[in-house]
Amino acid sequence: MLEVDKNTFKTEVLEAEGYVFVDFFGDGCVPCQALMPFVHEMADKYGDKLKFTSLNTTKARRLAIGQQILGLPVMAIYKDGQKIEEVVKEDATQESIEAMIKKYI
Repeated sequence: MLEVDKNTFKTEVLEAEGYVFVDFFGDGCVPCQALMPFVHEMADKYGDKLKFTSLNTTKARRLAIGQQILGLPVMAIYKDGQKIEEVVKEDATQESIEAMIKKYI
């Protein structure tokens, strides 16, 4: 799981080839913290087929707003610099996250 920030997001996500999973989380987001071990488990399980990254939106608010991240948690899939699918807030369950990942591996 690669931790990106406002300085590395463009290179690691927007300019990356293939599919990139991004876990948008925040410091005070309890659901984000609850999902984090599962997301890391998915990164271990599927990391050879999909690039996994995470972005702390607390430290990159403008970047998050620019990516239309208006609530947390958000799990998104990017391809060639474009967000192509995401699960947001209460829709971000372990089942929906894994189902989304499986579509792109």
